Amino acid sequence: MRDLIKIDALSKQPKYQQILNEVISSIEKGTLNHGQQLPSISELSSWQNVAKVTVAKAYEDLRKRGVIQAKHGKGFYVANTAVKGALNVFLLFDTLNAYKEILYFALKSRLPDGSQLSLFFHHYDRALFDDLITNNLNNYNYFVIMPHFNEDVSATLNRISKDRLVIIDKAAEEVSGNYAAVFQDFENDIYSALKSGLDLLKKYKKLTLVLAKGQFQFVPDGIIKGFKRFCEDFEMDCQIADQFSDDMIRKQEAYLLFADRDLIDFVKHVHRTGLHLGKDVGLISYDDTPMKEILEGGITVISTDFEQMGQTLSKIIDQKLTTKTANPSSLIRRKSL
Repeated sequence: MRDLIKIDALSKQPKYQQILNEVISSIEKGTLNHGQQLPSISELSSWQNVAKVTVAKAYEDLRKRGVIQAKHGKGFYVANTAVKGALNVFLLFDTLNAYKEILYFALKSRLPDGSQLSLFFHHYDRALFDDLITNNLNNYNYFVIMPHFNEDVSATLNRISKDRLVIIDKAAEEVSGNYAAVFQDFENDIYSALKSGLDLLKKYKKLTLVLAKGQFQFVPDGIIKGFKRFCEDFEMDCQIADQFSDDMIRKQEAYLLFADRDLIDFVKHVHRTGLHLGKDVGLISYDDTPMKEILEGGITVISTDFEQMGQTLSKIIDQKLTTKTANPSSLIRRKSL
């Protein structure tokens, strides 16, 4: 009983609100059942080192909502288990770009009315990633995390209660427990996508993957593995470049770009030199956006369905699921290849 309701003294959330949220969360999880007695005001005040008036305020709010009832001389008891606390979601992305906006708005539009969605960015800074999660552990009842690092971040993620954790976009196999995830299978996705476009790629003598190192662009190790496997299996002349430069563009060669900045520079160079996309040079971009649908008559992309990812994510949160789902990904053929 002592650990049933926990207070984080460092949290910016008012302590009475933390008590209220903890009681509702315990009822939702079945830790508190109908008719079960709560700690007394004095007990909870002593155990969690908070003022009695703070505990009394939280209990009174819960009583007014019909969640608990007071029995004279006996204490407080759970009166209603058909409760649902307002969703307060912590959403941690790496950086903001066009496809993240699609994911964000797909999630936000499908969450229940009254839900609060707070968006943060770690910008591939591991210390910032750790601090943002650690400093907000008791401020939210759901944590949606995009762990875009090619290193083990499970020590931080394991601090989050697994019934409140959803990992998105990149799988995190090192994380223990039963948690939810909506992820891309990067290695197999890029392999399958390139294989499906083999008839187009055979027009070109070489395929170059440009990683965009030094930019705010995450390239999972799985993509590099899948790319290498594809090139070996289909005996294609391939190259992996750390960064984009104009002098790497050659006729009868194809390029797979990750950074949108590189995409724009590539198109500018093609215009300057009189080359034709889809004929003289081939271009594939990673992650679809509305801009890529119309730029140069359409840029061929390898992309997951971010609208679908947002829909699946909202369902997981709303229904408190712990499923792990691979989000669909494919090659979308357009004029640039």
